[in-house]
Amino acid sequence: MTTTALGWALSRVRRTILVDADPTGGAAMLAGYLRGQMVPPDALLELWAAHQQGKLRAVLPTVTMSLPDSQVGLLPGTRAHSQAGSLAGLWEPLLAALKALDGTGQDAIVDVGRLGLAGSPTPLLYGADLALAVCRTDLVSLSALRSWLATLHTEFEDVGGAASLGVVLVGPGRPYSRGEVGKVLSDVCGGVDPVIASVDWDPKAAAAFSAGAPVRRLDSSKLVRSLKVLETSARRIIGTAEQVAS
Repeated sequence: MTTTALGWALSRVRRTILVDADPTGGAAMLAGYLRGQMVPPDALLELWAAHQQGKLRAVLPTVTMSLPDSQVGLLPGTRAHSQAGSLAGLWEPLLAALKALDGTGQDAIVDVGRLGLAGSPTPLLYGADLALAVCRTDLVSLSALRSWLATLHTEFEDVGGAASLGVVLVGPGRPYSRGEVGKVLSDVCGGVDPVIASVDWDPKAAAAFSAGAPVRRLDSSKLVRSLKVLETSARRIIGTAEQVAS
């Protein structure tokens, strides 16, 4: 998920705030993409303190790090998993602040980490314009996804947002195709194929986002091309939902 979220943000043309809300801790994007060259700030803890003072929206830009040669601002995650529990009261006001970014010409992509972890930022998940589960196409991964997707679909329906839940496949055809996966998952999603896009299997390009590896001609890689298709699909779904709502 982290590699996909970061690659997606960096391949977009719109200004984007990328939020690392993974409760696992460790500030994975700083450790990987930026190769540990920066000490991660306590950005989320600073935002929590700012919220208590009624200053969250004012402080948000000051704790967001600009990623080199991009229009992406990174809001780093916690340094340790033990910090996640203290942030439970942050997620609702942060969600409101991120939604307000649209008026400034910015979008937000949030990495919430694995499903079911203690300290998960569930308000960011259920309040998103589009929530995406990222999964490989092997049987073990799909079995776990199918279980979670059934629960998520029911819960999104309860809050009136079932159309805002989708799946992104990593490595279609390894071994199951997008069509095969969509057919199996549709039975827990009201008969609707939840797969909105797939991301090509491209380990070399993925290493650029996950570990800061130097990759020649990254912009023309299979991975980046497929991430741009993901962007098109996501914008279409969000646009359709906005038209229905209006």
